[in-house]
Amino acid sequence: MSVFKVASRYAKSLIDLSNEQNTLDAVKEDMDAIVALIKSNAELQAVLKNPIIKTDKKLGILNALFQGKVNSTILDFFRIMVTKGRADLVFATAQEFIAAYNEVKGIVKAEVTSASPLSEANLESLRATIAQQINKEVLLTNKVDKSLIGGFVVRVGDRQIDTSIDGKLAKLERHFEGLN
Repeated sequence: MSVFKVASRYAKSLIDLSNEQNTLDAVKEDMDAIVALIKSNAELQAVLKNPIIKTDKKLGILNALFQGKVNSTILDFFRIMVTKGRADLVFATAQEFIAAYNEVKGIVKAEVTSASPLSEANLESLRATIAQQINKEVLLTNKVDKSLIGGFVVRVGDRQIDTSIDGKLAKLERHFEGLN
């Protein structure tokens, strides 16, 4: 079974457990911090994935990092994973938890790529427009790509809207190639 499927199942279990305990939002906040910490620490990722490092050592590291700092449900859940030999999935499970949380809450991530940074007012206007179109809450991030020249590209899930000058030039080029 793929790492993604296993991590997704663990995340779903944690979502269900958090819902039962009415701690879903608090657990999500802690998971955001955990993902950021593990993502920024390659050594921690390596330790969790290394099968040679003993379980008690991994448990000690997780306790030192998270005890008293995150919801006890998360730490207990991670302890079970590590004890069952699934420490390599802690990071993937945390990421999948956030994705599952967003799905449960009807939150969609979107990205707008533009030639220069968009103002907060423009980002908010675009976020509101996207939210109205898809009838969900939207978390919008702005990425800068100078090669676009002007305009922007919006990605929401697997959909893309390209209003960039670069995109229009490419479309025009394909059109003229089709005439030959």
